[in-house]
Amino acid sequence: MLQATSAYLDWNNSLDVLGKAYDVGLFALIIGPKGTGKTTLVREFTNKKNAKLESINFSLRTRESHLIGTKTLNEGTIGFNEGILIKSMKEGSILYLDELNAAEADVLLRLDEALDDRRQIVLKESTGETINANQKWFVIATINPLTHVGTKELPPQLLSRFPVRIRLDYPPEETEFQIVKKYASGNHDDALKQGIKLANTLRQAAAVEELYYSPSLRETIAFAKLLDSGLDAKKAADIVFANVYSQWGNVEYQKVSDIITSMFGR
Repeated sequence: MLQATSAYLDWNNSLDVLGKAYDVGLFALIIGPKGTGKTTLVREFTNKKNAKLESINFSLRTRESHLIGTKTLNEGTIGFNEGILIKSMKEGSILYLDELNAAEADVLLRLDEALDDRRQIVLKESTGETINANQKWFVIATINPLTHVGTKELPPQLLSRFPVRIRLDYPPEETEFQIVKKYASGNHDDALKQGIKLANTLRQAAAVEELYYSPSLRETIAFAKLLDSGLDAKKAADIVFANVYSQWGNVEYQKVSDIITSMFGR
């Protein structure tokens, strides 16, 4: 999610929920589709706590070594470069596990070792030392719905490590308008509201599998910025919302193009 110059608009009270989880030492899971502000929420919360943030974005290429660390050899001396998990546990920082349900099973298994009630992990990769987490250590994970490409169902035992669950969906249209206005400077409120209405129409169609793609807040922010640049609303909507559908063929593209024409004219 893009960063605004002003404060995060906490439209569903997520910051307060995260604060309560932090105070009692319960790890939190944020669930929602792409582009709903999950990362922005985590950054805003970290800023409010004046804490250090360590983050890792999971994918099929994420390995245990990214979390734990790797051995080094320097002039005959064996050392160990600590991974992000070990660093955050020692420092007591906030650890952000982004798109956790895109990680491979072996990575999740090793992570689970650190997240249980003991909050410790054995460095079997080096000295065998047991690392105990600093009392301030706090973990926030985000996951995308299983309908998203590359996501997998998290094991039940790992889900249980995150007993505080926040659902972050697309906000109501008026709230989205307030959010997007933080990124826009021009006076084109009517066109912007139409763009947000268009985005929600496409999201609803994607939710029932009538379309392949659901636009995010990133798209409505981009639409607002193109309006700021002087582009007319119809052209900006074509660029931001319609053209991406052409990758699924002309029929899909034409569906969206017709919706845009009905809303903005030719």
